[in-house]
Amino acid sequence: MEYGAGNITVLKGLEAVRKRPGMYIGTTGPDGLAHLVYEVVDNSVDEAMAVDPETGDSGFCTEILIVLEPGDIVRVEDNGRGIPTGIHPEEKVSALELVMTRLHAGGKFDKKSYKVSGGLHGVGVSVVNALSEWCQAYVYHDGKIWTQAYKKGIATGSVHEAAENELPDWADGIKGPATGTRNPARGTVIRWKADATIFETTVYNFDVLSNRLRELAFLNKGLKISIRDERLSTPKVHDFQFEGGIVSFIEYLNQGKTVLHKEPIYIKGSRPSEHDPENIIEMELALQYNDGFNEVMYSFVNDINTREGGTHLDGLKTAMSKTLNDYLKKAQESKNGKGKNALKLDESLSVEDIREGLTAVLSVKVPDPQFEGQTKAKLGNSEVRGIVQSIVNEQLVLFLDSRPDVITSILAKSVLAAKARIAARQARDATRRKNAMDSAGLPGKLADCSEKDPAVCELFIVEGDSAGGSAKMGRNRKNQAILSLWGKMMNVERQRIEKVITNEKLQPVIASIGAGCGEQFNIDKIRYHKIIVMADADVDGSHIRTLLLTFFYRYMKPMIEAGYVYLAMPPLFRVSYDRKTFYAYDDAEKDKLMEEAVSIGKDTSKVTVQRYKGLGEMNPDQLWETTMDPEARNIIQVHLDDAVEAERILSTLMGDEVAPRREFIEENALSVAERLDV
Repeated sequence: MEYGAGNITVLKGLEAVRKRPGMYIGTTGPDGLAHLVYEVVDNSVDEAMAVDPETGDSGFCTEILIVLEPGDIVRVEDNGRGIPTGIHPEEKVSALELVMTRLHAGGKFDKKSYKVSGGLHGVGVSVVNALSEWCQAYVYHDGKIWTQAYKKGIATGSVHEAAENELPDWADGIKGPATGTRNPARGTVIRWKADATIFETTVYNFDVLSNRLRELAFLNKGLKISIRDERLSTPKVHDFQFEGGIVSFIEYLNQGKTVLHKEPIYIKGSRPSEHDPENIIEMELALQYNDGFNEVMYSFVNDINTREGGTHLDGLKTAMSKTLNDYLKKAQESKNGKGKNALKLDESLSVEDIREGLTAVLSVKVPDPQFEGQTKAKLGNSEVRGIVQSIVNEQLVLFLDSRPDVITSILAKSVLAAKARIAARQARDATRRKNAMDSAGLPGKLADCSEKDPAVCELFIVEGDSAGGSAKMGRNRKNQAILSLWGKMMNVERQRIEKVITNEKLQPVIASIGAGCGEQFNIDKIRYHKIIVMADADVDGSHIRTLLLTFFYRYMKPMIEAGYVYLAMPPLFRVSYDRKTFYAYDDAEKDKLMEEAVSIGKDTSKVTVQRYKGLGEMNPDQLWETTMDPEARNIIQVHLDDAVEAERILSTLMGDEVAPRREFIEENALSVAERLDV
C-alpha cells in the first residue's frame, strides 16, 4: 500500500477531542463523566480566585450552583463577570464562540485576566462542549442575556441576545438569587447533555461530585458552592461554604480524633518568582497533630489536587524535618532534656517519623504551573520547593517559639514514632531472614494457584478453616488461590507499624499478596490483581471485612486505588423445588422465589428453604457456583472515589472516640448503599 500525503488526516476544530477523548479527560467511564463537571466548575472557581490588577480586588465570583436535571442534564451557574461576548479583534467572531468551540482559547493565557488558574491548557469548556450531545451557553452582563447553542461541539447558530421565549424557567438564576444574593449585573450558565455514544455511562454520581465540590469550597475561603439533584422526586441539596478555609478543612479531617493541640497551626506567605518577579507565588498551610499513627496530607496547586505531590510538598517535608530536628537537638542539649523524661534518640527524626499523626493541607497558587503529565498530579516547578521551604521554616519557628507546649507534644510524638520505625525495621529484617530459610516464602495457610501472571490471578481471603477447605476444593486451581484466616484480626487504626507487620493474623496476608506493607509497599510486586475478601454474610463477617479493608487502606492503599480489592457476596438462602435449586442474597429475593413457586401452583410445604449460617455450611460445588465462578458470581469492587471522605469515615468508625461513631451509625444505618460490579 502506498503511503503518501493523502494518508495524512487533519482533525479540525474539536474533532480531535471526540476522536481521542481519553487524551483530554482521562477516561470515558464514570470518572471522565464527572470530569466534565469539574472542568466547567473550575472556570467558575478561577473567577473566584481572579484579582483585578488595577484595584487589587478579588473574588469576581462568590457563588456557584451545579444542578443535575432529569435526564442527566447538567447546569452550572456562577455570578462571575461572564464570558465576553464581543467580537474578537483578530478572529472576527464572538469571544464566547471562541471559548466554547476552540481548544486553547480563553482568558487564562492573559496574565492580566487571571493571575492563577487551575486550567493548564485552556481546553476545559470546549472539551465539555465537544463531548456533549448538545450544549447551551448563557451569559448575562450589561443588562442583557446572550446565548449560543451547540451540537457535538459545533455552533448551530450565532451568539445573540436571547429572546424571552428562549429562556427556560430557571433562567432567572442567571440574574437572580439562584443560590442566595447574587450580583444582578452578571453571570454565566453552561448547560449540557453528555454524549452517550462516547461515554460508558451518562449517569452522574451525586456523592462523588459533592466530595470534589466540598474540597473546592474548603480551598476557597468564603466561596459558596451548591449542588442540587433534581433527578429525585424530592431534590437533594448540599451547600458548601467555609469561612475558615483550609483551617476548617483540617478540623473536618480530624473529626473524631484526639488532637495534640486544640487549634490548627496556620501559615501563610508569598514570594516573587525567581524567573519573573511580577509572578507572585502564594502559599497556605494548615496542620494539626493527633494521637493516631497515620498521616493525612493533601497538597493543591491552584485548587488542583496534586495526588502525587511535587516540589511544593517536597519543600514542606524538608522544612518540617529541619525545624523539628533543630528543636529536638535543643531539647536534648537543655537541662530539661537530660532527666528521666529525656527525648533520647540515637538518630535524627525522619520525614516518616514527623508525619505520624499529622494532618496537613498545603495549598499554593502558582501563576505558571508546570505539571508532570496530563493528569496534573505532580507539580514540577523547581523554584516552588525553595519558596515553600523558606516560608514554612520562618513561620513555623515563630509559631512554635510562642507555643512551647505544642512543640513538646509534637516532639514526644515524633520520637515515639522514630523508635517504632526502628523496631519495625528490625522486625522486617527478622522476617526476611526467616523467609530466606524458607525457599517458598509463602504462608502454609495459602493454597496458591498455578498461573503466575498477576493480571489473571485471584486471591480469596476466606474466613475460617471450614470455608477455606470448601473453597480450596471448589476453586479453579489454575488462577484462584485460597488463604484461610481464623478469628478476628487486629484493628490497625489503633496500632503502630511494628505491631502490624509482626501480627500473626496479618503476616500471612502480607506474605501472600507479596508487595510489602506500609512505606515499603510496591504494587508492581503484587501477585494477584483480584484480592477477594470472602466472609460470612453476618455481623461477624462484616466485622472481618471492615478490619481487612482498614488494613488495606492504611498499609496497601495503592492496591485499592488500582481497583484490585473486592468483596465476595455469598448467598443467604438456598431455595429448592421440583429438583431445581435457586439462591437468594437477601430476604426480598427469597420471598420473590417463594411467590414464584406459589404462582406455578407449587405447594409451599414442598419448597425447601435453607438459610446459610456461614460459608462453612456450603458444599464446594455450591460455593463455586454462587461465589467463586466468574460467570455467575456477584462481587463488590472497592472504590476510593474520595480520599478525604474515606479518611474521615474510617477514622470515625475505627478510631478510639465512641461518640462520633455512635452518631455516624445513628445517622446512616438506614441509608446504607453498596455499589455492585459483577
